[in-house]
Amino acid sequence: MKNKNITFRPYIWILLIILAVTSCSRINKAADFITKPAPKDVYKRQFKEALQLYSLWEDQGQKALTDSVRISAPYAESGKFSPQSFPVYSYDIALNPGEEIVLDIMTDSIKTLVFIDLYRQNKDSVVSFEHMGSSEFESRSFRKEIDQSGIYKIIMQPEIEANTPFRLKVHKESVYRFPVASKGNSAIQSFWGAARDGGRRSHEGIDIFAARGTPVVAATKGRVTSTGNKGLGGKQVWLRDSKRGNSLYYAHLDSIIATPGMAVAAGDTLGFVGNTGNARTAAPHLHFGIYKGFRGAINPLPFVYRNDAAVVPDIDPNIFSDQVVLSKVRANLRSGPTTKSNILKQIQPKDTLRLLGKSSDWYHIRFNEKNSFIHESLVSPVGI
Repeated sequence: MKNKNITFRPYIWILLIILAVTSCSRINKAADFITKPAPKDVYKRQFKEALQLYSLWEDQGQKALTDSVRISAPYAESGKFSPQSFPVYSYDIALNPGEEIVLDIMTDSIKTLVFIDLYRQNKDSVVSFEHMGSSEFESRSFRKEIDQSGIYKIIMQPEIEANTPFRLKVHKESVYRFPVASKGNSAIQSFWGAARDGGRRSHEGIDIFAARGTPVVAATKGRVTSTGNKGLGGKQVWLRDSKRGNSLYYAHLDSIIATPGMAVAAGDTLGFVGNTGNARTAAPHLHFGIYKGFRGAINPLPFVYRNDAAVVPDIDPNIFSDQVVLSKVRANLRSGPTTKSNILKQIQPKDTLRLLGKSSDWYHIRFNEKNSFIHESLVSPVGI
């Protein structure tokens, strides 16, 4: 009996170790649920014996705050994360209230960690960056509603030694539904700031043209605060969005079905398109405005504008080169994937560039520790 106990003792120790590790993992998850540590802090736990390596990786992410290319949404890029370096992808993008920025990353390896951070650039006496949010640990997507106009910085950083093709999509979504049923961007024919009354005032909204009687719908969940037939707006409805502190103004209606105090869901009908008030001589349309507390009227266009999805260019990862070389003539490195983007630097024939990815027919490259874009026709892959 004694020998039998000795025989099984190693298995008991293995079981105890497994139970201890499992318990520790559960304790960490329970603690994380309460404290909500930053995703990179969770990742850092894997480097207890190699903190210097982690610090080098983290430093590259911090340096990316001062090194960005400029993109607009929708934007798409494909490429390959290379284990030979600490690649960081940093993009500047202009965003407005009413927009939600959405990022999705796809990789061939489902285990590869990718970290996404969003910052807002502040310009006082010096440029600084305010952290606005991070993707969840092990998540490949990120979205954030914008409440202040400005230049934002997206930083995408794969884990140490990541080695996999990737596809990145960046697009914007409006936070409100379009306020006229079955209509879209093309129905907007008068925009924010347009001159009115011979220039004595400016347009504090957008005009959406549609046939008389087309349903006008709640752009968001809210409560109807008032309705009536008065002033320049004629038959009108006011809807309160308590989530964002916005008051939505629907004017020139032909008729109203909403009543004060009514709670509505996005898409519920409030009334019908008309041309009442000072629009009597104009074609039927909805004047749609947004008012925000002491700020007064704000531009409603970003709140309802429908944005296109990004199209990711195809790159065969089997022929993807880590480097490209300038072919025959001098060329310009630009801040974005277009000839209208600012010129950052001019390079010489035979200069070698590290390839980060491809967007349409432009390469996203790194040269002399700075990121930029160059047209694909000007370079050739190295080693292919």
